[in-house]
This record gives sequence, C-alpha cells and structure tokens, in this order.
Amino acid sequence: MELKQKIDVLEISELEKFKENYFMTQKPVVLKGLANEKVAGQSWNIKYFMDKAGDLEISVFDNSNLKRSKSTYTRPDFKMNFGDYLSIIQKDEKTDLRIFGMNMSKQLPKLKKDFPCPKIFQGMLGNLGLMFFGGKNTTVRIHYDIDISNVLLTHFGGKKKVVLIAPEYTDLLYRLPYCTYSLINLDDLDFVKYPGLIFIKAYECTLEHGDSIFMPSGYWHYMTYLEGSMSVSYRKISPSLQTNLKGLMNIALRMPFDKMMGKAMGSKWLASKEKIAQMRAKRAIYNLNFS
Repeated sequence: MELKQKIDVLEISELEKFKENYFMTQKPVVLKGLANEKVAGQSWNIKYFMDKAGDLEISVFDNSNLKRSKSTYTRPDFKMNFGDYLSIIQKDEKTDLRIFGMNMSKQLPKLKKDFPCPKIFQGMLGNLGLMFFGGKNTTVRIHYDIDISNVLLTHFGGKKKVVLIAPEYTDLLYRLPYCTYSLINLDDLDFVKYPGLIFIKAYECTLEHGDSIFMPSGYWHYMTYLEGSMSVSYRKISPSLQTNLKGLMNIALRMPFDKMMGKAMGSKWLASKEKIAQMRAKRAIYNLNFS
C-alpha cells in the first residue's frame, strides 16, 4: 500500500474553488484553518468542554472490545461522566475509549452555535453535526460511511492522522459484504493474507487544530488521534442520485440484514463474508494484472 498520494490544500482565501474543483469532482482536499474565525476555532479544547459540559452523561465505545472489530455492532459499550472521560483523554497515554457520533443538537445544543455548518457545506443535512473524541493513539477502524454522503470533518484541540482511500479500491480492501468496513489493520499490514493491499494508493495527512478535510462519497477513512482531541463532522448528500440510492439501501436493507444474520449464524456468518471478500479481491487482482 502506498500512502504518498498528494492531497490538495486550500487556504481560507481560496474557498471559492471548493465547489467546482473538489465537491463536484469528488476529490478530497484539506481546508486550512476553516474554523479559526468561529468560537470553536478560538476556544475549543478539552478544558473548554470540561467547563461547559463536564457533568453530562455520555456514551463511550471501547476499542478493546474484540467483538466490535468483527461485527456491524454500532451501540456504545457503556456510559460515563463526560468530565471523567475528558480527564482520561487529556493524559499523554494511549486509550481505547472514544466517543463516536455524539449528536451536537441533542447533547451539546449550547455549543453547536460555536461551530455551525460552514457555508460551503450547507444543504439538506446541514443541521446534523456529529462529534468524535479520542485520546493518544486512539484509532477508528477503516470504513466508509454507511449513507455514502460527503463529509466535512473539522478537528480541534490537537492533531489527528487521516488515511483516505478512493472507492475504486473497495474490493482490494477486502470489504465484507452487506457492510461498509474491512478487517484489515492499517497499522500492521498483512500482505500475505491480503495481497490486494499492494495495489492500493492512499492519501495520508495530519489535521491540526481548526483544519478540515473533505471526504467525498464512499471514500474509505482510517483515523488515529495523535493527541487527546475532538472532531465535528457535517454531511452533504452526493451529487449522484445513484450514490444516494445506494446509501439508502445500505441503511434500510443491507445493515439490518447483516445484523440479523450475524445474530443467527454467529462466527459462521463472518467466515462466509470473509470468503466472499477474498474472492472479490482475487478477481480484482486478476483484472489489474491482465487488463
């Protein structure tokens, strides 16, 4: 896997290029300092959230839960005090605990005004601001979003490494059928078990406080929090009707079917999906070698 694909960077003074050159062409880009003129860009850090919402009860995901890594399970592992969680991630220590998809409107309504949806991304889904928190070396498994919408992710309070991979590499990433994730570990690539990874070209970049990254519809992403920090995502539907319909099918049919079969068949269902993923990758490798 090659992680040297160059990702474009736009400064604030160049935002007029975003729609035509990146959104409509579905090309990823980093927007430097997009949040810096908002309250969030000026004030958001771990202490700020402790002061403003430390008493909140929040839902937490635990990466050490091995069942989670091999399932479509999307419910949090437990609840805890927000302030206690923030105390954990502010330490210079690795943690498996993360907050995934906190709805700002429902859980942090007073803070949403600190960073409303940027004008360049406003649309039908513009009110849905989701927050994500993690500590040092906390990772989020490689996946693409189930609704296949476009995502503008803005980061605060520290640094975060982002790996992006285009949808054209989906079969070579050994995507499991009926879901939107893979079992590969980008921090420990196994080219013997997953030879298709050799052919993949990926983007890698590091977001700093106030930076945003545009992730087009269907792009795979793998996140690593380099420091205790947080992100906000806003979504925008794809310019492609076909892509939007595929996203609806994922939500309405494929994910519920996958969960049902996982409960009914357990490890046998996962094994059958892994075989299909391997066969698809072999076909993709063959096509690359003989096209």
